[in-house]
Amino acid sequence: MNPQILLFIIKIILGGITAFLAILIMSKTRAASWMFIIAGILVSYLELIFNLLCETGLIHISATLFGIPLLTLIFTLLTSLCFICAFICRLLKK
Repeated sequence: MNPQILLFIIKIILGGITAFLAILIMSKTRAASWMFIIAGILVSYLELIFNLLCETGLIHISATLFGIPLLTLIFTLLTSLCFICAFICRLLKK
């Protein structure tokens, strides 16, 4: 088996478990910091699925910004922004 495919399978399984648990926690908490962390986890899993679809050739991305596929850039930035917002919310909490 191709090691790259095996790595994607492991990432999909563990990412799916993480996303599922994040959704379960989302129903139990209403703190802004936790909501941003959960959103970051879900966007990260969405990015993983998107990268898998790109690697397998099921979708093709033509829009680029500075040579980087636009959706890849958006997913990466959005994940980091969610975590940054979560940490800022946690720091500002009194």
